[in-house]
Amino acid sequence: MVVAVLAAGALVPIAYVVQAAFAMGWAELSALVFRPKVGELLVNTVLLVVIGVPASVVLGVGSAWLVERTALPARRLFAVGFVAPLAIPAFVASYGWASAIPSISGLWGGVLVAVLAYFPLVYLPALAAIRGLDPALEESARALGMGSWGVFARVVLPQLRLAVLGGALVVALHLLAEYGAFAFLRFDTFTTAIVVAYQATFAGPNAAALGLVLALLCLGLLALESLARGSGRARYARVGSGSPHPPARLALGRLAPPTVLAAATVVVAATVVPLTSVVRWLFAADAFDFAALVPAAVQTLVLSIGGAACAILVALPFAWLAVRYPGRLSRLLEGAAYLASSLPAIIVALALVATTLAFAPGLYQTAFTVIVAYVVIFLPRALVPLRAGLSQVPESLEEAARSLGVTPWAARLRVTAPMLLPAVGAGGALVALGAANELTATLLLAPTGTRTVATSFWSAASSLDYPAAAPYAVLLVLLSIPAVALMFAHATRRSLR
Repeated sequence: MVVAVLAAGALVPIAYVVQAAFAMGWAELSALVFRPKVGELLVNTVLLVVIGVPASVVLGVGSAWLVERTALPARRLFAVGFVAPLAIPAFVASYGWASAIPSISGLWGGVLVAVLAYFPLVYLPALAAIRGLDPALEESARALGMGSWGVFARVVLPQLRLAVLGGALVVALHLLAEYGAFAFLRFDTFTTAIVVAYQATFAGPNAAALGLVLALLCLGLLALESLARGSGRARYARVGSGSPHPPARLALGRLAPPTVLAAATVVVAATVVPLTSVVRWLFAADAFDFAALVPAAVQTLVLSIGGAACAILVALPFAWLAVRYPGRLSRLLEGAAYLASSLPAIIVALALVATTLAFAPGLYQTAFTVIVAYVVIFLPRALVPLRAGLSQVPESLEEAARSLGVTPWAARLRVTAPMLLPAVGAGGALVALGAANELTATLLLAPTGTRTVATSFWSAASSLDYPAAAPYAVLLVLLSIPAVALMFAHATRRSLR
């Protein structure tokens, strides 16, 4: 019942879009949807997902495997370098690339920036999953004559399915809903078109029609992810520490130099290029308004931490139902948590504006409404780590505690909760990171006078005042570092031996 109520709340933006579409009527809706411009946007958005998600998965899983299972030179340094792009918001990375190469634009520019910005969302869960595998399984496969690629494909990869599919789904949802990064690159997607339409007509029918198509795309993604995940009854948890010795690392031999070069290229492209542009504009500025930086940082921290805490509380029941009671109903309710997050933040914000003005006017333009928007937008970021973490907590431990006379709730608090804390921290950090970088919903819903670091950056950068935007870009990176460090610490517990 609790999950059903939360799912209904998460679907408010979807209901807003559907209501707006029905209000138009089929004739007007079909005229808006079935036109060449929408076809162009559909092709751009689908190609972005079809190319960007597999590229992010390959890069994320490959990076995790290199760090955990090969004798990659300087692998500890690369382990940190592969997660570092998360500390750079996608729109800041896009701003950096557009400043360095003004001609970068279009589909391939969008794919390049998006993959470099989002592949760590696959890398981190894959790294954590590989770290949790028992190396004895791989050694047994090798003893039976299986080669390194065979071990990876038939032993390691199947056990990464849950983590990789969750990360891939989050990347896909980000690609559907991203605005700032693609606006800088002049690449039109459904989201950029929706924002332009809302700016032009404010909740006009054109934007509602595009939002409906975007929601249908998300439903397709959810169906594909559910199909790839299987029945949901596979078990990934183990009792005990498994093999006590470190895993055998594959010697790269002659492949070591090109592998190091490829890894270094990824790190440089994802971090050094955008940061170099930011620093260049920073030193080009005549003066900095330090008095504006401090309140912006404080407001960003308060809103993002509040959003992260609330998102974890909302995601826990969804994760528990999905892992402990898998079935059609649990998947349907879980899908509701993902569906609204595929919509652009501006639609979520406008849905909350309409809802609060209709039912609770006192909540309009308050911090509460901003935090609710963050929960709706970033709920998958909390749900994926919690679901993966809970799947690795053996139910047998709770059963053993109950057999000793402990009540079910006490067993969960004393046995399951401590084992789930790292996943809680990782999910909270992911949400806080996204909330600190959120633009459009914050602009529309925040109380009058609120200026977060992200909105201050966007105000300057969208006016092409790059030197004025640079200090906020640097501050965004600095504020993101603790959250990224927390996620990395969770993913590398007992690893990098």
